[in-house]
This record gives sequence, structure tokens and C-alpha cells, in this order.
Amino acid sequence: MATFTLDGRSFDDIPGFYRQINALFMTGAADWALGDSLDALDDMLYGGYGRLAEQPDGPHTLIWTDSAKSETDLGRAATEGWLRAKIARPDVYAPGPAARQLAALLDGSGQTYFQILVELFNQHPNITLSLR
Repeated sequence: MATFTLDGRSFDDIPGFYRQINALFMTGAADWALGDSLDALDDMLYGGYGRLAEQPDGPHTLIWTDSAKSETDLGRAATEGWLRAKIARPDVYAPGPAARQLAALLDGSGQTYFQILVELFNQHPNITLSLR
């Protein structure tokens, strides 16, 4: 069993979150790192590469300290910026899903990036997320 600690004080935006995830999980992973991608994070959480590959079935614990700060930092404003950036790049992203996510966010029924991350971690039975 491995325990990892993600310090919410060590980042204040989405790219910073991924820098910290790379520092925690991708140490010793050749010459590459996760991009700022929920899909890449999801793949890593399955245990196929990085430090989770050592014990892909876990169990692993991720302790997210100062998660309340992260909830604010990765909240509505950060999520809106992330979605608008996706919509502005129809050559890379399908704008329809991002536009629907943005509309839901703006009307109060959508998820913030923080909420998406928590849901993503909780979808992996090999990972126990502890928000502190």
C-alpha cells in the first residue's frame, strides 16, 4: 500500500495541479509527464504507469491537504476558463460537450474542475481519496 500527499497550498490553478501530480506519481517515469488532461490522469489512476504501476491494484491512499483551498482555486472561475479555452480550440476539442458543460456551470448545475477531479479519483477502487 502506498500513501501519497497532495498539498493544496503548492498550487493554485489547473496547470499547477498537474505539476504536483507529476511530482507525486511520475517520478522515475523516463522522460515524460502527464499533460493537463483528465483523460491522462484517469489512465494513470488505473495503474498503468508512473508510481502506481508498481502496485496497479493498490490499495493506494491520496491525502489531499488544504483541499478547501483547492476547491476554491479549481472552482467556478478556473473551470470557466478551462471550458472557454476548449471551446476556442475546435481544431483540438469537440466544442459541443464543453459548451454544454459551460452552460451547466453558469446555471449552477454543472461541476467545477475540483468536483470533476474528486469524482474521477473516487471512480478508481484502487485509490482512496482523503480530503483534508
